Amino acid sequence: MIAYPQFDPIIFEVGPLAVRWYGLMYTLSFLFAWPLLNYRAKRFMPQLTSDHLGDILIYTLMGIVLGGRFGYILFYQFDYYLHHPLAILRVWEGGMSFHGGLLGGIAACLLYSRKSGIPCLQLADLAFPIAPVGLLLGRIGNFINGELWGRVTDVPWAMVFPTGGPLPRHPSQLYEAFLEGVCLFILMWTLGNKPRPAGFLLGLFIMGYAVCRFLVEFVREPDAHLGLLALGLSMGQWLTLPMFLVGLGLLLRAQRKGAQAA
Repeated sequence: MIAYPQFDPIIFEVGPLAVRWYGLMYTLSFLFAWPLLNYRAKRFMPQLTSDHLGDILIYTLMGIVLGGRFGYILFYQFDYYLHHPLAILRVWEGGMSFHGGLLGGIAACLLYSRKSGIPCLQLADLAFPIAPVGLLLGRIGNFINGELWGRVTDVPWAMVFPTGGPLPRHPSQLYEAFLEGVCLFILMWTLGNKPRPAGFLLGLFIMGYAVCRFLVEFVREPDAHLGLLALGLSMGQWLTLPMFLVGLGLLLRAQRKGAQAA
């Protein structure tokens, strides 16, 4: 067993202002995203100006944060937030849903596409290869917060989390950081390093995330108020199944369009 580092979720405080690791990870995600987005834009969409890229980043940020928060409320804690509406604003405490964030990010692409006239799938293919960076840092934020830990286990690298009871558990946040962050980034960046039919990279990202999340959920503790659902699968796994099908559909569509254009 490995001792869990006793992180303080608050980095420092200045009067009533508290800077938290979880919020810092979101900030770092977008700081790292900016040069990567610039690199991809210069290579694949050189017609985009710095103003375009700034707007894309702002739209994406708002879409992911709002979608992630309301997705968590809708999918995981609807009854709680219905009776505690002010708690919706306490995003620094955690409580973000990737599935909601994905929908919010796609909605942001659609909105900006209507504003700019740039096809939505091209915008998505430009931005989504960078998304695993945010997933990596977000999962590290979960680990520092000591939340979303795994199921009880006796593996040598198990940890006892402060809020997870006295038994050692899988550090599933780190598994997700590696699979959804590192591995998915390498896959996306490698296959996205040359022109692809519109929608290919978005489909690849959705499928890749769905597979990674589905596998990790077998060792991640399901939400206590939900438990395991039909067929012994968690809510996270059930939500990834339609994601996989959507991603597969986008991939097949992109390959068909690419074959027709060849």
